Amino acid sequence: MMISAQQAAEVLATADLIYDNQQISQALDQMALEISDRLANRDPLVLCVMNGALIPAGQLLTRLNFPLRHDYIHATRYRGGTSGSELEWKGHPSASLSGETILIIDDILDHGITLAAIVEACQEAGAEEVLSAVLVEKRHDRGIGFKADFIGLQVEDRYVFGYGMDYKGYHRNAPAIYAIPES
Repeated sequence: MMISAQQAAEVLATADLIYDNQQISQALDQMALEISDRLANRDPLVLCVMNGALIPAGQLLTRLNFPLRHDYIHATRYRGGTSGSELEWKGHPSASLSGETILIIDDILDHGITLAAIVEACQEAGAEEVLSAVLVEKRHDRGIGFKADFIGLQVEDRYVFGYGMDYKGYHRNAPAIYAIPES
């Protein structure tokens, strides 16, 4: 369901601030330390999950001070909506994954279906090791049991947007993380 820019502005005006830019920056700093400890000597191929991870990946990559290569992968269940459906593959990495150490960066781990499928696809493509990093993990028990290796922040089970995550196609560019007000 598409909304107008005016409706999107109204959503932001009534949204609850969950994490501000400084809190997100601190979480990214901590993630970078943990990732560096694990991967600094591994020559990893980093895959950004489009579109949501574009902003967190860009911010995280500037904090990783070791040689790495970068590519992207595009799989989605949301397609601009607020609930997931069947997984749709839109783009695969251009680089060969065979024998590689892969770090997948995504915006949010909700049910784990999308990220688990991406990890599995990388393993099936011959990756030696596949790790995952998410800016946000939702706290609930509806997932499939998939856990990310690196987690920046945790949120309650609410619809969140900003810092790469969208609300019906809008607000990926918001410099903080917000939640739709609880009814």
